[in-house]
Amino acid sequence: MTEEISRRSIIKATGAVSIALVPFASSAPPAEAATPAEPQPHSHMMPASPQADAPGPTADDTKAQRPTYLFFNSEEAAFIEAAVARLIPSDSEWGGALEAGVPNYIDKQLAGAWGAGERLYRSGPWQPGTPSQGYQLPYTPAELFHTALAAINKSLARTPFADMSDAQQDDYLAGLEKGGTDLGGVPSEIFFAQLWQSTLEGFFSDPVYGGNRDMISWRMIGFPGAYASYYDLVDQHGIKLDRPPVSLAQDMHGHVHMDPNIPASSP
Repeated sequence: MTEEISRRSIIKATGAVSIALVPFASSAPPAEAATPAEPQPHSHMMPASPQADAPGPTADDTKAQRPTYLFFNSEEAAFIEAAVARLIPSDSEWGGALEAGVPNYIDKQLAGAWGAGERLYRSGPWQPGTPSQGYQLPYTPAELFHTALAAINKSLARTPFADMSDAQQDDYLAGLEKGGTDLGGVPSEIFFAQLWQSTLEGFFSDPVYGGNRDMISWRMIGFPGAYASYYDLVDQHGIKLDRPPVSLAQDMHGHVHMDPNIPASSP
């Protein structure tokens, strides 16, 4: 959490660099839930995409569009919603991660193939590795989130994270990022890194994956999205693309349809 440089500027800079990255290892919403907490279907239609100069969603809009979680239980969802709202907060001009539906994106990823560790090596031995060796824990992403969140919510039983002030929440998240705390076997810095990466992906990925509602982040950084053709622009450099963003799954009426049949695993 910075004091002299706003989080908004950092997020915009991060988005400009990483907007084309594929979300996580699975890159697509889950085809079915893995041990769902509340197995009820999501709506498959997003609201119509606003024009580039339209105001961001209000708190009432966000409340009306709350997802039905497939992976998170109510306590876990409360922490995730509050945490992403501090990692990418809203301001007077733009909505943040909560308004963009990032918790819904994270929930869908954890309930699917990525959460189940489809692409992870799972045979051990489980020993501490060097930073260059990457992730070395025996947990799948789903196990990691459930384990860490259970430890967090147990330690914060008297004052849940969602009930803290903004400053207290920032301090708590900074402590997780710093590391040195054991969350039921998950190092806090590993959990924070996964949470931060998931938040970025949900904020900047195509709305078809469940986040970036109303293409908030794309409108914020001026990213045009998935237009079918740029043939007439390939020889023009340094020009401003003054057009509203388009999703991979947007129809001619401006609605984004989250297709439940998008595979959660690679061919």
